[in-house]
Amino acid sequence: MAGIKPWYIKGELMLSCNCTVFCPCVVSLGKHPPTEGYCQTWGGVRIDHGKYGDVDLSGLNMGLIIEIPGMMSRGKWTAGVYISEEADIYQVKALTKIMSGKARGTTHVLSILVANFLGVFQKPITYEVDGNTRRFVIPKVIDGEIEPIPGQNGQHTTIENSQYWIAPQIIVAQAKRSKFRAFGRNWDFQGRSAEICELDWKGP
Repeated sequence: MAGIKPWYIKGELMLSCNCTVFCPCVVSLGKHPPTEGYCQTWGGVRIDHGKYGDVDLSGLNMGLIIEIPGMMSRGKWTAGVYISEEADIYQVKALTKIMSGKARGTTHVLSILVANFLGVFQKPITYEVDGNTRRFVIPKVIDGEIEPIPGQNGQHTTIENSQYWIAPQIIVAQAKRSKFRAFGRNWDFQGRSAEICELDWKGP
C-alpha cells in the first residue's frame, strides 16, 4: 500500500435521508431496498480528532451527499463531499483521499460503490449540538436539524452492535428540518429518517 498513510477520524456524524421510516440499510447492510426504492441522503461530519499521516484534521467539518439507485450493496452510488472553508490544501487532499476510499480502511467501501463522484467543495460549514438536537448548515446548500427518537427510561432509541460500515451503534432519529439544494437537486426530508452516530474511522 505504497503512498497510503495511517489515518483516523474520531467525532460524530448526523445523517438525513428520504426513507419514510428508519433506514433499513443499517440492519440489512444494504441487502434490503430503501423504503422509497432508492436513497437520497446528506450527512454532516464533525471531526473532533483526526490525522492523515502528519496532517492534523481536528476541528474540521464535512458535508456529504449520496444518491443510491436501489439497494446499497449493489453500488452505482453518486457522491460529493464538502469540506470546511478553513481547511488548508493538505487537509483537503487528505480528506479527499479518505472520503474517496483511496486511503482504504473504514471508508474503502466508497471506492467500490461510488460510480459518479461529484467532487470536493470548500464551504463554510456549521455543526451544532444543542442538548439532543443536532443542527448542520452549509449556506445555500444544506439546512438540517435532527433529533433522536425517545426510547425507554429517557434514553435514546438505538441500534447496537451492527456491522453497518459507518458505526456499530446508531441513534435512531428524525429530521425536524432537512433541505438540500445543489447539483439540480431540491430535497426536503422533514419528518423522515435520520441517524446520529459516534465516528471511529481509521485506515489503512
